Amino acid sequence: MAQAVRCGAGISVLGAGIALYNRVTVRQLVDTTVEVIEPVTVCVPARDEAARLPGLIADLRAQRGVSRLSVVILDDASGDETYGTAIDAAGGDPRITVLRNDTEPPPGWTGKAAACARLAESVDTPVLVFVDADVRLAPGAVAATVTELRRQRVALVSPWPVQRAESMAETLVQPLLCWSWAATLPIALANRSLRPSTSVACGQFLVFDTAAYRAVGGHTAVAASATEDLDIARTLRRAGQPTTLVAAGRMASTRMYEGAAQLDAGYTRWLWSAYGGTIAGGAAVGTFAALAYWVPPLAAAGGRGAVRRAGALGYTAAVTGRLLARSTETGRPLSLTDVLAALAHPFSVVAYLLLWARSHRARRRGALRWKGRALGNERA
Repeated sequence: MAQAVRCGAGISVLGAGIALYNRVTVRQLVDTTVEVIEPVTVCVPARDEAARLPGLIADLRAQRGVSRLSVVILDDASGDETYGTAIDAAGGDPRITVLRNDTEPPPGWTGKAAACARLAESVDTPVLVFVDADVRLAPGAVAATVTELRRQRVALVSPWPVQRAESMAETLVQPLLCWSWAATLPIALANRSLRPSTSVACGQFLVFDTAAYRAVGGHTAVAASATEDLDIARTLRRAGQPTTLVAAGRMASTRMYEGAAQLDAGYTRWLWSAYGGTIAGGAAVGTFAALAYWVPPLAAAGGRGAVRRAGALGYTAAVTGRLLARSTETGRPLSLTDVLAALAHPFSVVAYLLLWARSHRARRRGALRWKGRALGNERA
């Protein structure tokens, strides 16, 4: 038991150290006074987004520093008033085009990849931006990301938006997205690598050099992927094209899922694909997580002497790593909610592993669905 506690504490301390390194070194996307003179196209895939799309459209219309901006929105066979809402929100702005798709994705395609591929078909600008309908942007966000793309001379910039959480379930789970890389991967080093396994990307906001995007086949190359954002970044790196991650919490935010039910459905649709999509990979990660994030707090609460001290160290390091990751994500002072969520980190890990198990079970049963569409349910 003592050895397990020390091992778990050591892992937690290492994670906190990596999170500290990232907090100091990860670039924070900030507003820029540089005017973007090249044409930029923003593509927005939208399925059943009538409630959230007007906010994003208003943000896109308010963008500054991009004088040759165009926006293409695709209503992807929605069952609500997404198309009409988008037309109304565009307000006749000549920079905005709203398209409608009434067909289902071709066999072997996910809905998201098919929508993005269709949006990109007619784009002939040097820069191609994909933004999800649930993202909110500061007025200088697009200009700042394009400036970053050209400054770093990369094929893809992934600006990581801060994940807003307003329910208890969201607060427990959503910050884990950033923490999963911030406490495990030194991003400044990963950004300089072409190793696919060290790429990080968030499909809610992606900024491409269009020529590089087309050279690897665009979203056609990741047509069936449950995590097309990560896989397109990996595809670019395999082709020798660099990609980079920046923290965009000061410029972009999103509420990915609203409430426990939507969060459950959202993670269930894709989490099976993590860790190579295998039960063995997930079981290994679960064992690792238990050792690092459950054993130390249990030892801190019920152990004695050196065991208790090691457990307290491990738990403190886990909480610290979680807080550092959240600070990297937001780029702003932490809130009381952030602190309380970090203190509940062991429960967050439990929730995450339960979602992973539910996702695998749904896949085995052929029950993976999202927004009314069946997803890839072939058995692993």
